Amino acid sequence: MNSKIRFDFKSIRFRLWLYFLSVALVILALIWFLQIFFLNNYYERMKINEVTRIADSVYQSYQREDEDLTDNIQQYSILNDYYFMMEYSGKVLLFSPDQENAKPVYTYQTMLPKLRDAIAEDPDNDSVSLKFTLGRENYYTLAYAKMLDHTEGAEVYLYIFSPLYPVSSTVDILQNQLLIITIAALAIAFILAFLYSRRISRPVKAMTESAIKLGAGNFNVNFSANSYSEINELADTLNTAAYEMGQADNRQKDLIANVSHDLKTPLTLIKSYAEMIRDLSGDNPEKRNAHLQVILDETDRMANLVSDMAEVSRMSRHEATLHPADFDLAELAAEVLSSYDIYVTQQGYDIKFTSPKECLVNADRDRISQVISNLMSNAVKYCGEDRTVIVNIKRSGKKYRLEVSDHGPGIKQEELPHVWDRYYKASSNYVRATSGSGLGLSIVKEILTLHKADYGVNSREGKGTTFWFELEMAKK
Repeated sequence: MNSKIRFDFKSIRFRLWLYFLSVALVILALIWFLQIFFLNNYYERMKINEVTRIADSVYQSYQREDEDLTDNIQQYSILNDYYFMMEYSGKVLLFSPDQENAKPVYTYQTMLPKLRDAIAEDPDNDSVSLKFTLGRENYYTLAYAKMLDHTEGAEVYLYIFSPLYPVSSTVDILQNQLLIITIAALAIAFILAFLYSRRISRPVKAMTESAIKLGAGNFNVNFSANSYSEINELADTLNTAAYEMGQADNRQKDLIANVSHDLKTPLTLIKSYAEMIRDLSGDNPEKRNAHLQVILDETDRMANLVSDMAEVSRMSRHEATLHPADFDLAELAAEVLSSYDIYVTQQGYDIKFTSPKECLVNADRDRISQVISNLMSNAVKYCGEDRTVIVNIKRSGKKYRLEVSDHGPGIKQEELPHVWDRYYKASSNYVRATSGSGLGLSIVKEILTLHKADYGVNSREGKGTTFWFELEMAKK
């Protein structure tokens, strides 16, 4: 089996390695360029600046008529390896850094007329600098002249001669050094680039492998990355996503199981009663009608289940439309509660209702009626042994708050956020009744979300539960 190893040129590892080397090459190229091509000009410019500064200092001493002027010039000559000359009244005074070696003095003296002429050509400038070779090629000398006294016939000139050591040899030395530095720097950059790119790409590669497992349906996968802050945040986000996907998968399985159960029960009853009509009660009108009524009730139950599921699906896709209008919330609540009078008269329920005289709100009246009805159905199912349901409307700032409370078994605090989920079953037996679709609270949540209304649930185990929502007051 032949397998070709393909190098991924788009991988993070390769790109980081390439970036590291590119930065190193740019820095080295800049060093080469500055050291080799600018060294000559830079060195000469610095020499001219230094000679000019010293000449200005001598000029100030001359103007002050300092007694130690010559001593200062001699000191400058020795410290800087410069030759100084002062010319006045046709005489030339020499200051040499090495009194025993005056070989270049004659050549320097031949430059004096040229320097004087250069100053004379520019009346606005009292100084000039020239560069000339001294014997051998590339052995340059800087010649600088400054007029200290402008009195006609008694002019005083200061000359400074500074050897410009052969820069070409210095460049050769730098080139050899830079070549070694370049090789060492590239080797270090290559190694560091490889190590850092591998370190950065390793956690990303590990998370990619975990993501593949997540995509295959393993929601217990863990994204771990003890690395950089951004990668750690990505790992935390993916862990949260994996957890939520696992929870969603579990709820989906519960939904399928519950819907299957809810559909299976009425279908079984419909089939059973249809067979009874066929075999036993077909000729008995009274029994036949009773059995047919069961079939009709179970059919209605199936229709309500399908309708509720379609309603939740439509709202989740934001396809449901609202028709807001001003109406009296207290009046609407009273209408909904009147349909539960049969529970009061026949089953001994105690439904208490309190509200302000008028509670004008702006919302979709039919949708809010559905919300109140679903909350009431939920409260009736789980109101506890005292069979008491309390409905209360009160003002809360610029809103009206409707609460539906019961004295039932309550819900654990950690399970409260999940009561709005479809078919959610709490561990405290706070479960849907078999006569319902199990989607009532989910529908409530979707309707109130469409209204952008605040809603919630408060509960204490063994004390009861209160569901509530708030609607904006209508503008008068």
